[in-house]
Amino acid sequence: MGKIVSATYDENMNYIKDGRIVPPVITVKHLVKNFGSHEVLRDLSFMVRPGEVVCVIGSSGSGKSTLLRCINLLETPTKGLIKYKDETKFSDEAGGSSWPVNKYRTKVGMVFQSFNLFNNMTVLQNCMVGTRKVLKKDKKTSYDLAMKYLTKVGMAPYINAKPAQLSGGQKQRVAIARALTMEPEVLLFDEPTSALDPEMVGEVLHVMEELAQEGLTMVIVTHEMAFARDVSTRTIFMDGGLIAEDDIPERLFTQPKNPRTREFLSRFLNSGQIQAAG
Repeated sequence: MGKIVSATYDENMNYIKDGRIVPPVITVKHLVKNFGSHEVLRDLSFMVRPGEVVCVIGSSGSGKSTLLRCINLLETPTKGLIKYKDETKFSDEAGGSSWPVNKYRTKVGMVFQSFNLFNNMTVLQNCMVGTRKVLKKDKKTSYDLAMKYLTKVGMAPYINAKPAQLSGGQKQRVAIARALTMEPEVLLFDEPTSALDPEMVGEVLHVMEELAQEGLTMVIVTHEMAFARDVSTRTIFMDGGLIAEDDIPERLFTQPKNPRTREFLSRFLNSGQIQAAG
């Protein structure tokens, strides 16, 4: 596979578009998350800019999923700052989260590894409930949005099916469509293919590739190394609750600077999941 999305960065990893530095849509500063005495995230700072596809890789337990859940405020950070554009959404100095959180989540959506569909609803109902209940859109507008995005992910023929009647790949495509109906500015993906059988992974990754090509801003936690290399504009390697390396994939996957990044990627190179450059 060739490179899916092209991006330009300066020497400080600022995202450049039309000759200018693109301002961030998400800013994370000095983020800490503890579970009891266990420090899962340790003083993390980074930014996400409109149009970026940021893949987050690393060993299990390195804090990747916790990072996404903190950005979406499904987990309350212990310390730090999270901003959406110029609005502070969490600051420990300001006393915690800035409400209403549900409105923020319409702008920064999330797709989960376990799908989180409502089993008592049809595919269509799953994709209409958010726009009806949260965005307060009328029934026709909600229907039109649902059909638009179900068509995009190839699930329009299944609108009357219940989740139990679908394969894992189909469920995840419905979950992506449901998130898209809210028309978020940023979409977070938490290991979207990890619960799928191998033959179903491709259909979900294909949908995500198309979204990347269309310019949707995404932060993706993934173990799919070839996907991260080919689709991301930036790749972050996390280790022990820290960002060990943050670089363009062309460098990170061929000339990583951090020894832990090299060690992690060598396992995948040796297993054949990604091919060595050259």
